[in-house]
Amino acid sequence: MEAIQSLGHQIVFSETGYLKLNQHIEAKNYSKIFLLVDSHTHEYCLGLFLQQLAVRQDIEIIEIESGEIHKNIETCLGVWETLSDFGGDRKSLLINLGGGVVTDLGGFVAATFKRGIDFINVPTTLLSMVDAAVGGKTGVDFGVLKNQIGVITPPELVLVDSNFLKTLPEQEFRSGYAEMLKHGLIADAAYFEKLAHYPITNDQLDTAIHHSISIKNKVVNEDPREANVRKILNFGHTLGHAIESYFLTAEDRPTLLHGEAIAIGMVLEAYLSIDLCGLTVTEAERIKAVFLNIYPKVSFDETTIYGVLDLLQHDKKNSHGSINYALLKKIGTPQIDVAVPEAAYKDTFAFYLS
Repeated sequence: MEAIQSLGHQIVFSETGYLKLNQHIEAKNYSKIFLLVDSHTHEYCLGLFLQQLAVRQDIEIIEIESGEIHKNIETCLGVWETLSDFGGDRKSLLINLGGGVVTDLGGFVAATFKRGIDFINVPTTLLSMVDAAVGGKTGVDFGVLKNQIGVITPPELVLVDSNFLKTLPEQEFRSGYAEMLKHGLIADAAYFEKLAHYPITNDQLDTAIHHSISIKNKVVNEDPREANVRKILNFGHTLGHAIESYFLTAEDRPTLLHGEAIAIGMVLEAYLSIDLCGLTVTEAERIKAVFLNIYPKVSFDETTIYGVLDLLQHDKKNSHGSINYALLKKIGTPQIDVAVPEAAYKDTFAFYLS
């Protein structure tokens, strides 16, 4: 699989990727190597990764608890303390082996430790391969609010090995698949229709992962600081993040994985796109049908809807008191900076539930 050139680094794949990883580490002559894992990747992925790693330096393993609930500044404090206790310096390397929580948090820890040390992302979930590990966004949650604290700092290298997905539960796989569907909705209508036939075969998966990364990487290269076109990657995420945050702490609601919440967000935002951007009802219904065929429908009562909408005021994409969306003109064609009036939400959840 051909490497993808990003801003100042490469995204590399499988066997060739491990060769480039080892060559990079040898060339940089790091003083120390730290490897960040969570409890899941320690058990299921660490052995496979270490078999491919050929370095002369000793490796210190740092383990954190798995799950979005641990993606916070308290976990960062523990990792910073470990880096310091084991003699981490500005010539150290942090390798983040894990899903989106590990790559987001690990990237933030590295970008801020000693004012910045090198880090490499080795994503082990589909979500982190096609989204979280690519693009340079790092950060942690602030209470229930998603990714409120962070910086944009690119890694030295991203290594994608789909062999890690063999141990991934189906629910986690579907979570990452939502981001791939999003890439089709914002950039490639034919790709969206190809992914709509779920599940895809193993032979198709590596090609699809590469294509999704290419779509995101092209957008990031054009707009690394999210001043303009990169905002299209937020489709489904304004309402989706609010749903994810609400369900994370509501005792009477099940916790949703990121992709599960974003899938709902994309259906809701497709409905908003009808009146605000000219998306046809037929296309909005098609989007809903695809997502409801892959993801179980979630119930929303009046209390939940009000709770979700209340969280929108904290969305990090807001500007000058306005909630700005990336919506769709049609499948494959997005529109950014769409202000959504409060009245527009009236029938949004009813569309999803109908």
